[in-house]
Amino acid sequence: MIRLIAAVVALWPMSVDAACRQALVLALDVSGSVDAQEYVLQRDGVATALASDAVQALVLAPGAAPIQLAVFEWSGPDEQAMILNWTEITNAAALSQAIATIRSHQRQPQSPTTALGSAMQRGGALLAQHPSCWKHTLDISGDGQANTGPRPQFVDLSQAPAGMIINGLVIGEGDAHGADHRAANIRELGSYFSAYVTRGPGAFVETAIGFEAYAAAMERKLIRAVD
Repeated sequence: MIRLIAAVVALWPMSVDAACRQALVLALDVSGSVDAQEYVLQRDGVATALASDAVQALVLAPGAAPIQLAVFEWSGPDEQAMILNWTEITNAAALSQAIATIRSHQRQPQSPTTALGSAMQRGGALLAQHPSCWKHTLDISGDGQANTGPRPQFVDLSQAPAGMIINGLVIGEGDAHGADHRAANIRELGSYFSAYVTRGPGAFVETAIGFEAYAAAMERKLIRAVD
């Protein structure tokens, strides 16, 4: 009995360390509609949002179990590249290193097509790598509808964790001076994401009026998505 108690006590810290309150995957659209400047705005926008005081306060909440974070970029059906491999955000240093890794990533050559359903499947597969996390969230950014691969409304997510949440961040396309065009585009794309992409309890769609507004939209999205 004494040996059993000692074994339980010895294992207890490991159980606490292994706790994960949320597995969070961010998926960035790098299809042909995203030019080099827009790519940088999107990539750096994620880093800027993660570095904001409001997001850091949530991610690094005192006494809370850590978050597992991964980021990838996507375009065609078989073209997804990791920007940040799974990283356990246990403290400010770990978060700072993750932000630096994101900022330093260079865009990988990929297809110009938009396989949104395939990105959903890849995100689900990544989240399945952390089955013990209490919550599983995939946040997908995009500036257009799917035009190849499995359609989002029919995508097979049977391998993803039960209760997975998929949120969207839609980006208005076009010239910054074309406000009316962007507004119409973002309404249409937002409705598309709401109808076919979002999944799970409390899922939502955030909007960015152009890539220059991406960082602020990502910050709002992370504040809503992170528990």
